[in-house]
Amino acid sequence: MKGGRLAAESNPTQPSSKSISTQILGTVKQLRIFLKNDVTVSLHPGVQNSGVVAGKIIGMRYVDAQSASDRASGERFPLGRGVARKGSNKHMQTKACHPIIYVRGYAMSQSEIEDTVADPYMGFNLGSCKVRQLWDGQVKKYFFESPLVRLLKQYGYQDAYTEGADRVAAETALSTPAGAPIPVPYRSVVIYRYYEPSSEDLGSGQKPDMKRFATGLGQLILRLRDRIYPQGAATIITPEEQAAGKLPYDKFCVYLVAHSMGGLVCRAFLQNPAYGDATARSLVDKAFTYATPHNGIEVGMLGNVPPWLSLYGLNTFNRDEIAKLLGLTKAQRDGDNVDIVTNFDASRIFNLVGTNPGDYKVAAGLASLAVGDASDGLVRIRNATTRGRDGKGFVASPQAFVNRSHSGYFGIVNSEEGFQNLVRFLFGDVRADGYLDIDELTLPPAVQQEFAAGKTVRASYLFEVTVSVRGKPWQLHRRCVNESSAIFRKFDDLFPRQNARSQAWVPDRSQSPLLFNIFLDMGQSQTGTSLAFAVDLCVRVPDYEVDGLLFLKNHFEGGYLFRDMLTMEATPPADDKSEWKLEYRFASQGGAAAQLAEVVEEADGAPTFEIPVVQPNPPGIKARLRIDTSFWNRG
Repeated sequence: MKGGRLAAESNPTQPSSKSISTQILGTVKQLRIFLKNDVTVSLHPGVQNSGVVAGKIIGMRYVDAQSASDRASGERFPLGRGVARKGSNKHMQTKACHPIIYVRGYAMSQSEIEDTVADPYMGFNLGSCKVRQLWDGQVKKYFFESPLVRLLKQYGYQDAYTEGADRVAAETALSTPAGAPIPVPYRSVVIYRYYEPSSEDLGSGQKPDMKRFATGLGQLILRLRDRIYPQGAATIITPEEQAAGKLPYDKFCVYLVAHSMGGLVCRAFLQNPAYGDATARSLVDKAFTYATPHNGIEVGMLGNVPPWLSLYGLNTFNRDEIAKLLGLTKAQRDGDNVDIVTNFDASRIFNLVGTNPGDYKVAAGLASLAVGDASDGLVRIRNATTRGRDGKGFVASPQAFVNRSHSGYFGIVNSEEGFQNLVRFLFGDVRADGYLDIDELTLPPAVQQEFAAGKTVRASYLFEVTVSVRGKPWQLHRRCVNESSAIFRKFDDLFPRQNARSQAWVPDRSQSPLLFNIFLDMGQSQTGTSLAFAVDLCVRVPDYEVDGLLFLKNHFEGGYLFRDMLTMEATPPADDKSEWKLEYRFASQGGAAAQLAEVVEEADGAPTFEIPVVQPNPPGIKARLRIDTSFWNRG
């Protein structure tokens, strides 16, 4: 470009296992183990920055985080009610523990369908004893019992099976000898066994049908409500049930938890009015998806799975077929994309994205080879998230990236990282979204000299981020260059124009890199009074182009514009007269005293904090880490 303009660089861009015995599950149902951990957030080097100006970006901020039923009633719940305090045995807000429905993923062949229906829990009970050390890739022993067992042990949930029967799916409700119906516990984990009609052993061998799957999910939700409240609105809730979080009939809601294709089943039910009952849809409070191909599946040179590839229903993952399933019109789609959420709040859907293709061993690893890097071995990163429309733009659903594969011993569902994101999203108190608002990016002296001479300079930036729990060998969120998951921004994205008078670059705040979405649970705080987390923020030195040629003078590969670890401690108000405060400290400051983060905005009692991020020496950066908070579950 002319006049020495700094232009942005273009960007070419589950193992089988025996199910857990009923006896063991019956025992662990009675256990309640309340762990207490501080949350640590690390923003790692190489995660790409995007430019942001001072002020508030609406892009991915969700102030209204109430449940579906509370939004309808207009009630708001201040943070603090039901929050665990030091010395308390409360693990989290009990009213956040709603029934969970698990929706499993795709079963390709008839034999896989038979294996699926033979397992009462359809894979939600599978754990793992293996993790890969992130620093060297070696395997070490780590026991993760399974999402199901952990929900039973730590959160007091129960399954829906009794004496060989599924208490929700059965035609007749369980009753006492006198004939009185016995309610299904409110804290129940229900498995949606949508493949059962397709089984030749347990069903009638019906052809798998996504429309039937979506419709059946609504029917299951309504039946679950009927079994929890046998007398409907007149059902008496005992003091014990009330203490465990059971809500009145008119406040009933459910969580949907889905793996892979199961997430498309959930979206079809939620988005397409043709499938199921509107009442059932209104009862869904949140949906959590593991490794779901929200925007289809791409395979090698074929690209998106073609519509004619109907063998085993593989064309289910064709974008046009997904659009039909979701009821998306051409106007509702974003070009060819189908990751758009309609008829449901996109901020109430969480996307967990896998970034480890190497450990996905389906078809002897050929599937992973065909899909390629920047994937979990089956679903590409860019296809694993959802978003909703916000005026003329889009609002992304909350998300986290983990170094896990689509399934297997190193799979995303049977992982500690997956479980920790799940329970924080479902049960947490506060949502915190971290953005990097960039005010200035300076060039190396040699590049600046070329720019001042009127030459065209192009640059792009990468940002890495990880979110970890203090003292734990796993991470909640991880986006890194070497895992093809770093955030990418072009300079022209961050600073699309110059001020005509001052010649200063004007940032586009909608392009500020979203570094993390985390959900904080006071019940998992080590102190019971504050939430500690750390941010390790790194911005990579880009490759510069001058007049179309790579500029390597004084260039050292792998360098950083900025790299530092930021530790933070957030303390909620102790009473109506006090305020939230966030104390922070950079690791490079040694033993310096912690500083108070500035509160730049407050909405509904939830503040937005800003922390300066500055490296003045060229190439340098002047930015602010903006942390938007919002109240999550009711208290």
